[in-house]
Amino acid sequence: MSDDELTGIDRTDELLELYAEDQRAQAINNGSLLADMFNGTWLDAQTFPPLQYAVPGIIPEGFGLLVSPPKAGKSWLVCAIGLACAAGGIALGAISVPKRPVLYMALEDGERRLQTRCQTIMGAGQKIPGGIHFITHADTSAIAFGMLVEFLTARHHDKPLVILDTLGRAKPMRPPSMDPYQFDYKVGAQLKAAVDASPGATLLAVYHTRKAESADFIDAVSGTHAIAASADFVLVLARKRHSTEAFLSVTGRDVVESEYALTVQGGLWQLAGEDLASSAGEAEARRERGRLGDRALEVLALVNRRNVTRATDLVTLGIGQQQARVYLKRLADAGRITKTGRGIYAPKSGPVMSVMSVTSAAPSDGKT
Repeated sequence: MSDDELTGIDRTDELLELYAEDQRAQAINNGSLLADMFNGTWLDAQTFPPLQYAVPGIIPEGFGLLVSPPKAGKSWLVCAIGLACAAGGIALGAISVPKRPVLYMALEDGERRLQTRCQTIMGAGQKIPGGIHFITHADTSAIAFGMLVEFLTARHHDKPLVILDTLGRAKPMRPPSMDPYQFDYKVGAQLKAAVDASPGATLLAVYHTRKAESADFIDAVSGTHAIAASADFVLVLARKRHSTEAFLSVTGRDVVESEYALTVQGGLWQLAGEDLASSAGEAEARRERGRLGDRALEVLALVNRRNVTRATDLVTLGIGQQQARVYLKRLADAGRITKTGRGIYAPKSGPVMSVMSVTSAAPSDGKT
C-alpha cells in the first residue's frame, strides 16, 4: 500500500473519531464534507416560519416565472399585481394581498407608457401608490442583476416583491462554449440565490413561451427546461388573440398546482370567480366547453331549440341512437343541458342559447 493510501486511511479514521465525539466545529476545521449534515431528530425539532405569499395561493416567496406569448397582456398583469402589493389591496379583483415594497423593472417600457398603464389599472381618481418603484433601463445584464439584488438587500426586512419584465432583457449572453442547459440553469440559480437571501421576498420574472404547442404547460417555457427547473414556481398565462378569456396555470415546489380562469377587459385582469376555488371550477368548465366538437355543438343547438329531447330526436342530425345517448349524457355531465328524466333532456334554465353563442363559447376545432 502506498504512502498516499495510508495517509487517506488515517485521515478517514480521524474524521470518524471526530464525528463519534460529536465535535462538529473541529470536524469543519478538519475539512469534513459532512459537517453540515443533520438527522431526522434535529429536523423534527425545528420550527420554521410559514411560507409567505405575494399573492396568496398563486405567487409564493422565492424565484418564479410568469410565462406567456408576446402581447398576451402579461405586463399589464404583473403591473396590476405590483400595484396591489404596494398598496396592500386586492389583486385580480378578488385576492387580498399584504402590503410590501415593490420594484417593477419594466425594461421594455417607458415612463409615459407606465403612467398610462398604472393610472388605467388604479382607476379614476386613484393615486399610484408610493410603495411601488420603477426602473425602465439597465445598460447591461450585470447592472440589472445588481439593481434587483440591491433592492432586495435594502428592504429584506419587509419581504419585498421584485418584478423583472422581462428576463430576456436582463439575461446575459451565453458564451459559445457553454452548454445551453447549464447556462440557463446557472442564470436561474443566481436569481434564486439573490431572492433566497431575503426570506419572505419574491422575484417574479416575466418570460416568453416557445412557439411549439405542448400538452404540458411547463414545456411552454422558452429555451431549455433549465430556467423552469431552477425556479421555485412557474405561472403560464394562455389567452387566444382577441379573447377576453384566459387560463393561468400554476405549479411549484410549495404552491398547489392548479389552473385558474381569468378575464381581461381593457388590460384589466380579474379572476373569473369570487375566489380561487370558483376560478378553478370555471377553468375546468371552459376546458370542457372547448372540447366540444362540431357534432356536439349541433346536438346542443338542437336541444336548446326544443322543450324536450330524446335520443331518437337526433335522427334529424343523422346520428344513431347509441351515439346520440353518448352526446346527450356528455352535454348533461358538462352542465350544458339538463337531464329531466330517464333519457329525457331539456335546455338549461334561463334564456335559450343561440347557435351563434354556442359556437363562440366552444370553438369547433376543439382546441384550447
